[in-house]
Amino acid sequence: MENLDKAKEDIRDILNGKEYQLYANESKSILTIWWERAKEWLANQLEKMFPSLESASNSAAGPILITIIVVVVAMIAILAFLLVRRQVRKRKYKENKPFQSLKEMEWTFQTHFDEATRLESQGEYTLSTRHLFLSLLLYFHENEWLVAKIWKTNWEYYDELRKVNREWADRFFNLALLFDEITYGERTIEKHEYIKYKSLVLDWLSEAKEGPINATKYK
Repeated sequence: MENLDKAKEDIRDILNGKEYQLYANESKSILTIWWERAKEWLANQLEKMFPSLESASNSAAGPILITIIVVVVAMIAILAFLLVRRQVRKRKYKENKPFQSLKEMEWTFQTHFDEATRLESQGEYTLSTRHLFLSLLLYFHENEWLVAKIWKTNWEYYDELRKVNREWADRFFNLALLFDEITYGERTIEKHEYIKYKSLVLDWLSEAKEGPINATKYK
């Protein structure tokens, strides 16, 4: 019996020894170690924000930590996806030129707007959307907030507009993305999308009549 107790004690010492612990850690996968460190970090952060969690049992805190980690990882994944998609679209956006012919450049802002209205009445929402965007672009040109040229890309117009009003530049960016999709991506616009797009353009034209309000604020 004495020998058995001695053997148990020896085994316990071995398991608690540094050599065995080092071996045990090395046998774990990298993902397992990262997972444990992530849980430990989150636990520390939660304890700082919610001291009551510190006294919670491990069995109760474990599921909470796992849930939080899953939510955080999902949010990071979604954010990464949106950033990558934005960069891809932005790269295409830099290369595209809105005016495809000199005739489109020679038209006035009002001519493009009238053409958009005519196409809308025929249910040609995709083409109408294109003329709405060109109308807005030429309106800015006529008011000298940017300089329209047939060789310029939407990115260059965005950069010029950004110097006048950064908020306007961001709005232009979003409108130009859809314009590029229908012009170069051969996307077809549905009626409800067109109505929303037209509403944004009309609201902006109405606002732009007063000029780039508080422009210095955005410089």
